[in-house]
Amino acid sequence: MTKVQRETMNVLFFIKKTKLLRNVEAPICVRITVNRQSVEIRIKRSVPVDKWCQAKGCSKGKDRESKELNSFLDAVRLKILQIQRDLELEARQPISASAILERYYGRNQKMLLEVFEEHNDKCRALVGKEYVEGTIRKFDTSLLYMGQYLRSQYGKEDIALQEIDQEFVRNFEFFLKTEKNCQNNSALKHIKNFRKVIRIAIGNEWIKRAPFYGLHFKENEVEVGFLSSEELNTIRNKEFDIPRLEQVRDVFVFCCLTGLTFVDVSQLTADHLVKDARGKLWIRKPRQKTKEMCNIPLLSAAKEILDKYESYAASNEQHLLLPVLSNQKANAYLKEIADICHVKKRLTTHVARHTAATVLFLANDVSMENVAKILGHANLNMTRHYAKVLDQSIMRDMEKVERRLA
Repeated sequence: MTKVQRETMNVLFFIKKTKLLRNVEAPICVRITVNRQSVEIRIKRSVPVDKWCQAKGCSKGKDRESKELNSFLDAVRLKILQIQRDLELEARQPISASAILERYYGRNQKMLLEVFEEHNDKCRALVGKEYVEGTIRKFDTSLLYMGQYLRSQYGKEDIALQEIDQEFVRNFEFFLKTEKNCQNNSALKHIKNFRKVIRIAIGNEWIKRAPFYGLHFKENEVEVGFLSSEELNTIRNKEFDIPRLEQVRDVFVFCCLTGLTFVDVSQLTADHLVKDARGKLWIRKPRQKTKEMCNIPLLSAAKEILDKYESYAASNEQHLLLPVLSNQKANAYLKEIADICHVKKRLTTHVARHTAATVLFLANDVSMENVAKILGHANLNMTRHYAKVLDQSIMRDMEKVERRLA
């Protein structure tokens, strides 16, 4: 019988003095090393720094709490050694520090990137129903960055969900802002996608503690760009010789007149047009992003644009009302339109919705509650943001008047 060669293994307990917890104690970690390959994990115990003996890897206190802690550390060590013996007897796989860690947490432990990828695949299957391609691309980018973070900072291809703690989350945020050059709000979008995966793990009881608990992230306020009435009318009344520019302009103006996003307009069909008791046309459509219902009275100027594309609506298989290009192409053409119309502001698809909220609705005394219903806001916070931006714009204009009068 061939004798199984015993692997060289070491189990070391240590503390992180520079990562003190809120109780001013140091978290205790265990390092499992097999043939010079090691993994480290926190073991959900902590100790006052002055009570720790690093040479012995245990507490040097004589009180009851110290004795209980040392008993717990002995139990962890014995469990790890037993796992090593079990793996040697099974001889089904090479014994490694990662294999011991996996067995320590249980055979069916879940890994972060594995769960992240499963989440993205499920969302991908719902494109056109609950998600758009752009959202899936963002999820995939977050997954890509997480993989790069693990390889760069931990030297791992994946990590057990149980290993994720607040330090891991904060370090990921730092990685995004430094290594990936993400601005604060962009970094927080990736953190938000990561957090969604963690919620899935908690919901399935794959982990019991929430690594995000107690962590707070704050988005920077972004000034919303919008057109003035004069700029909107200039674009609206401009005659274009190039059909693609005319087409993009029409869709852009329609968004300005309704408050719909480009993605929502790209899904608009006759089914979303509803007549009320007085015979007035409304657009009633759930937003792609939030599923909140938009309730938009159709202005005559917006109706004229729909009438202009009646033949398009009748000829395409999906009976879409307007020919909408991708955001990328539309933004490129909007830049041309801004140049032709001598509009100095950066024209993008998002500017249309912002223009509707500020210049068309709030500036014309439409109540904030009604603007929220038109735009499909879940609450008034975003609507208030538009109102705040409008106030700032008014103040800037009045300051110009003040200077001229001085």
